[in-house]
Amino acid sequence: MNPYILLIMTLTLGLGTTITLMSTHWLLAWVGLEINMLAILPLMIKQHHPRAVEATTKYFLVQATATATLLFANTMNAWLTGMWEISQTTHPLPLTMITTALSLKLGLAPLHAWLPDIMQGLDLKMGLILTTWQKVAPFSLLFQINNGTLMSLLALTSILIGGWGGLNQTQLRKILAYSSIAHLGWMFLVIQFLPSLSLMTLLIYIMMTFSLFNTLMLNKTTNINSLSISWMKMPALTALTPLILLSLGGLPPLTGFLPKWMILQELTKQNFNVTATTAALSALLSLFFYLRLTYNMTLTIAPNTSTNTLSWRLNNKNVLMPIATSITMTLLLLPLSPLTMTLTL
Repeated sequence: MNPYILLIMTLTLGLGTTITLMSTHWLLAWVGLEINMLAILPLMIKQHHPRAVEATTKYFLVQATATATLLFANTMNAWLTGMWEISQTTHPLPLTMITTALSLKLGLAPLHAWLPDIMQGLDLKMGLILTTWQKVAPFSLLFQINNGTLMSLLALTSILIGGWGGLNQTQLRKILAYSSIAHLGWMFLVIQFLPSLSLMTLLIYIMMTFSLFNTLMLNKTTNINSLSISWMKMPALTALTPLILLSLGGLPPLTGFLPKWMILQELTKQNFNVTATTAALSALLSLFFYLRLTYNMTLTIAPNTSTNTLSWRLNNKNVLMPIATSITMTLLLLPLSPLTMTLTL
């Protein structure tokens, strides 16, 4: 792709999300979502590979369906209430339709089936954008409308399916897609009680996912079997990657434990003990496939060892600096939990 076209598409991608984030009017928010969707399609298809073309087509159809439903629901809300403001969406029927449409855009269960399939057809760089940046705009709209009961149901379903679906996967992109579904469930489980905690969970998830995707990109790893030779390529990063995976799983004393801990604490305060217990037990499913990746990376040695110059010696050290910073934050932010609790309460 021409560098100028790539720059224009990337800036347009950021512009669409920014328009949605700054809008208080449903029509403007819809325009931002459309710009965002149209900008990412050329980026997804730039490989000119049949799998990329298939994934891009599926993504377009799913997102077009979601945005069409969203526009219909917004028009219905304006007809019933006479208002286009996002915060004034109060009628139950449009509210339910809007929540469903945005859940489809995000990939919340049970509207999640498109996400693992599309992730498998993209490269790791586009997978990173799809699981992080593309979640921001729909999240901001759900953050404002806050349909409590339906969101809690979708969130709990996402945590269960996100953990269950990743158990029998061997492709890393599909595993990370199910990881994204499960983490979205944790974000929306507490959004009706403490929205700021949901926002913090999203930021921590983006930081952890950025670290993991960049590590996999440097190792050029796309499936479980290739993890066993990653120690030959980048020994230092291979030593830290299991800790990133365990942080995504939510094990203390790593950063990923912080949002799960605070969400379970808030649910217990609100007397949602059964919901908190179900979510905590479902997190063990996700932890299992993170541990499986950790095992393949650290406790297995591939037979095809090489005596050639290790590729990690040839890498540009300037590339490693931002990744090292994000990994440090992924692993060591738990001591800031008292400050975080103060900010979110």
